[in-house]
Amino acid sequence: MADDLKRTVVWKNLLLDGTDYCALWHTDEGWLLKGAVIGVLKDQRPTLANYEIHCDEKWLTHRVEIERTIGNDVKNLSLTVESRGVWRGSGQEFCEIQGCEDVDLAVTAATNTLAIKRLNLQVGGSESIVAAWVKFPELTVEPLSQRYTRLTKNAYRYESTTGFSAEIVVDDLGLVSAYPGGWERIGTV
Repeated sequence: MADDLKRTVVWKNLLLDGTDYCALWHTDEGWLLKGAVIGVLKDQRPTLANYEIHCDEKWLTHRVEIERTIGNDVKNLSLTVESRGVWRGSGQEFCEIQGCEDVDLAVTAATNTLAIKRLNLQVGGSESIVAAWVKFPELTVEPLSQRYTRLTKNAYRYESTTGFSAEIVVDDLGLVSAYPGGWERIGTV
């Protein structure tokens, strides 16, 4: 099977005063979310982040690549899930995120798709997960408890232990259409 582009979207990134281009691919491996975020940090520094998230057919994360550039400061993070729940980066095991099935890149709305598709909740259903949260712009990784509740066919309540919650709307492929205070879709093909 050849790689099959399912959809591309552009979000206005309200958190970084910028944009996020994301493409969803169906691949021989399963699923691939690949994107680029361009924005301005709160201290007015321009930033660029390129990301790739590789998942299997059931939306379980297998590999994550992110490169962040701020001026001449370039940082990379590469994570792999070797056996279910064992995360490694730069040859070292990330014990603190062991058991996480999803990654949550703080810089993009794309990673909400992972949990939404993997959980496949019925309307009214709710489930708690712990995601491997990649903070931005540091690219540090820590566990983050989250809860997804399916409100309607295309609406979910997202809650995390940081105290943050939002009602997000997704399309038929699980890609965010609206995420109040975070991202707003401004284009799609």
